[in-house]
Amino acid sequence: MVARVIPVDDFDLVIFGGTGDLARRKILPGLYRRFWSEQMPPAARIIGAARTDQDSDAWRAFVREAIEEFVSPAKRVPETVEAFLDCLSYVPIDAMGTDGWADLRALMRPEAVQAFYFSVAPSLFGPIAERLKDNAIARDDARIVVEKPFGRDLETAKALNATLATHFDEAQIYRIDHYLGKETVQNLMAVRFANMLFEPLWNAQYIDHVQITVAETVGVGGRGSYYDKSGAMRDMVQNHLMQLLCLTAMEPPAHFEPNAVRDEKLKVIRALDPVEPGDIVRGQYQAGADGASYLDDVEDSASRTESFVAMKLHISNWRWNGTPFYLRTGKRMKSRMSEIVIQFKEPPHNIFTEAVSPRCNILTIRLQPDEGIDLRMTIKEPGPGGMRLVEVPMDMTFAEALGPEVADIPDAYERLIMDVIRGNQTLFMRGDEVEAAWGWTDPIIAGWTRSEHVPLPYEPGTAGPEDALILLYRDGRRWREISA
Repeated sequence: MVARVIPVDDFDLVIFGGTGDLARRKILPGLYRRFWSEQMPPAARIIGAARTDQDSDAWRAFVREAIEEFVSPAKRVPETVEAFLDCLSYVPIDAMGTDGWADLRALMRPEAVQAFYFSVAPSLFGPIAERLKDNAIARDDARIVVEKPFGRDLETAKALNATLATHFDEAQIYRIDHYLGKETVQNLMAVRFANMLFEPLWNAQYIDHVQITVAETVGVGGRGSYYDKSGAMRDMVQNHLMQLLCLTAMEPPAHFEPNAVRDEKLKVIRALDPVEPGDIVRGQYQAGADGASYLDDVEDSASRTESFVAMKLHISNWRWNGTPFYLRTGKRMKSRMSEIVIQFKEPPHNIFTEAVSPRCNILTIRLQPDEGIDLRMTIKEPGPGGMRLVEVPMDMTFAEALGPEVADIPDAYERLIMDVIRGNQTLFMRGDEVEAAWGWTDPIIAGWTRSEHVPLPYEPGTAGPEDALILLYRDGRRWREISA
């Protein structure tokens, strides 16, 4: 089976912050891979814009090094690399001043799709948006891509949305969350809404509970100054885990269309109950044999910022009444793993003896490291000797099920940037969705601040604080093990 690659229209993509780390690691290598796959038209133009005073040749050398570091050797075809580099230009620009904007305007083509990627600090979103309009660079059909964080609370999120809305319509704004670009996240919608097998069972009558885990083995590292002002709640739960929760719990949209999907996601956020203090566990990693403690990684030696959070949520609607959702995320954990686990209820009546009781069916959607879907089923163990039940996996690891061509899955950024060019906002967050998420998150964080709550210590290379395990044990449940 060979994957179909659908080319996009000719475009001009301007990357503000084109010399930054995100551009080097993700955006530029991802664009090269789309060019290598012949999805990007040869006439497309990618324009780097940053305060670094250099010419286009110097930026091409920077991009060449990024390709050599972050693209597999099999795709680094010399002729293709040179053709891609020919698509690149660079403009030194002052985001807060007047320098460079006339040069940028001169490079833009009137017939090409216009996209502007704001790979910069949020404080520069407003000034860049204003100058794009004041200098008659961005057309009325231009698209802008903005990176998180989308504020640090409801107040700042509203202010940021208002600033962008001054210059661009909501239909032009693409708030990117790379988790939504993952193949398996999109497959979650296909599994639910394209298979009669699952959707009739996707409710409180048949599902016992849902677990969503995003575990990382790394600490905060060089991001200490940023992370200590954010923490796991702001950095991961408010956006990444919230999006996974919404896609798992939302009602079927009338159509697979951007606003229809985002309307249903918004309804999930608005249906979330406030979380009781006893249903949240915060943690902070300690020093280990292979790394420093959280307090060593940040400037504040008395910091109460969490590097781990686990919580139990309830959604107040008919579909999910009584079904808990358990979320957890943390740094310096046992392994790098992101997954959604749907645990179904036990059969209402066991016809077998207690010794051969069937186990619950479990559907696991793996986001990383090995993207795929696994369904645990109970069958009779083959052989004579009576009825013996055994649990077996029905495993659809993409690399094994679909072959290497299809399983060579594009990076999330590749997919999302191409969706921007197509004008498809399905996998991007809408302004009211971001504000609703902050509206739910803010009271939790405010409660921690008022109570001066101290995160619990946990050992690196574990599943987090013991209290996170108790969060499920007290309900007669247990977390799916984070394997090494």
